Amino acid sequence: MKNQNIFNGFQKETINFFRELKKNNSKSWFEANRHIYDKNVLQPAQAFIVDMGKRLEKIITDIVAIPKVDQSIFRIYRDIRFSPNKIPYKTHLGIFFWEGSRKKLDNPGFYLQIDDKNFLIGVGMYEFSKPFLDEYRNSVVHPRYGKELVHIIDQVTKNPENILGGKFFKKTPRGYDADHPYAELLLHKGMGFHFESPLPGEFFSGSFIDYVYTKFEEMSPIHFWLREMTKRMNF
Repeated sequence: MKNQNIFNGFQKETINFFRELKKNNSKSWFEANRHIYDKNVLQPAQAFIVDMGKRLEKIITDIVAIPKVDQSIFRIYRDIRFSPNKIPYKTHLGIFFWEGSRKKLDNPGFYLQIDDKNFLIGVGMYEFSKPFLDEYRNSVVHPRYGKELVHIIDQVTKNPENILGGKFFKKTPRGYDADHPYAELLLHKGMGFHFESPLPGEFFSGSFIDYVYTKFEEMSPIHFWLREMTKRMNF
């Protein structure tokens, strides 16, 4: 029997659950199958978080890895209050490790997303709130910090599997020089890298920790740059 306190991989039942949820995305179906979700999604996710948290501590002493829903595990319930899409449940598992004392998503961190076919690994900050966006833009045009960011992007994207994300705006924001050498980076509302792939064979074994950690570490320079950016803020 597998030790539930050690991550031994996800199960085929994990991806089967999300496959069936896509076909039966309703409260009645979910409640009837909640025991499968608890056993084959939440339990291995919690073990993954504990083991990955220990691994990340090697490079980040204060990493936050809390194996609970609404902490390192994102809620499966969708917020449908203001959405035309009223499907009640997410059809993927989201896991997040972060560094910092602010509200969770106002800190840089490491993200893993899993559905029935694919997984995504991301490092950075997905979307800046207003004060962070202002600090980010000022850092881009700063002679030292902007140069450091460009170096990190060049370094991480030497592996073409690592995709730079966060670009959103069409025009250089007001107050900034459209001819600045790093003006393209001013079009971002978030900053980070991601890697997406079909689920590998390692997904079903404890070696998935090694697989994901290798990608986390490869993309980690952007985490450290963002960490220093947030430290420069006065709140």
